[in-house]
Amino acid sequence: MTIAFIDLKAQQARLRDRIDAALKRVLDHGAYVMGPEVAEFERQLGAFGGASHVLSCASGTDAVALPLMAWGIGRGDAVFCPSFTFAATAEVVPWFDAVPVFVDILPDTYNIDPEALERAILEVKAKGQLKPAAIIAVDLFGQPADYPKIADIARRHGLKLIADSAQGFGSTLDGKHPLHWADCTATSFFPAKPLGAYGDGGAVLTNDAELYAVMHSLRVHGQGTDKYDNVRIGLNSRLDTMQAAILIEKLAVFPEEIVWRNRIADRYARLLQGAVETPTVIAGGISTWAQYTVETEDRDALMAALKEQGVPTAAYYPKPLHVQTAYRDFPVAGNGLPVSMDKAGKVVSLPMHADLDEATQDRIVEAVRAFTDGGMRRTG
Repeated sequence: MTIAFIDLKAQQARLRDRIDAALKRVLDHGAYVMGPEVAEFERQLGAFGGASHVLSCASGTDAVALPLMAWGIGRGDAVFCPSFTFAATAEVVPWFDAVPVFVDILPDTYNIDPEALERAILEVKAKGQLKPAAIIAVDLFGQPADYPKIADIARRHGLKLIADSAQGFGSTLDGKHPLHWADCTATSFFPAKPLGAYGDGGAVLTNDAELYAVMHSLRVHGQGTDKYDNVRIGLNSRLDTMQAAILIEKLAVFPEEIVWRNRIADRYARLLQGAVETPTVIAGGISTWAQYTVETEDRDALMAALKEQGVPTAAYYPKPLHVQTAYRDFPVAGNGLPVSMDKAGKVVSLPMHADLDEATQDRIVEAVRAFTDGGMRRTG
């Protein structure tokens, strides 16, 4: 039987009746753009994430771009972000003629290294060519970055802070969501995310009323109070009503699914002990486990061996952003991001989703151990 890397069909089967009913309500009222479900989902998402204001939008990429746009980030500004992440984190920065400055990661959590971040800010200030303006911290693979330290750095240097929780929405640190420390949280509802829609979508959560008001205008072409008097240059970035209806049903079970994901992750850690290097979660952190990512020196061989056993895997970010064609001319802080480059060749993600049953998980673990214990080990 084929193992799913992320089993969206299993979740859909659990929620199918509720989702069908939600979509029928949208079809019945016919408000397909900015219908009532959009506002209701924003309200519920804010209640879940501790935000007084939520702005849904068309994608997780737009969710990172909108606050930068609202703050007027632009030419001559430096925005600090990790290189070991998906392109969306950095690609929005040059949209506004600002410059991404790539920073190394911590070797255990894969999230941005606060010490490397501060050194990067000081380097940029010393050169005097760019003005430090913002930080985008990524909650990679589902767990929160070290926000107490990052927020302290942001405050001391007068920088805005975005929590890019595309993978880690729902994660907490000492019981608090990243928004407790950040100016805003950006998230994605891409189907494979822990809280995923059945298409693209995103949202920005904030407790800053002024930021929300500007983004609210930007989301719909820079609208003002008069439909035909746009007060700023904006864009078209709205969450579809049908996606909002689906997400309302998914959000209702999301807290329980986070518990399930952590139970599965804990079981992986026990069963894989000594076979591969299992993930480390920041002290006080709760991960949503967007991926379950392990480390091994024989990454490519392990992936090939697991494929033969019908176990899918994924190697995320084998080429960090700062060495990719579109980004290699942007500044790199420090000495070449050695941790990012090292991890790029070692990490591999195993199947992870809330509906992963123990029998299937046992098959995955057995395949990993068969390789690492030598029965299927390959060299060269």
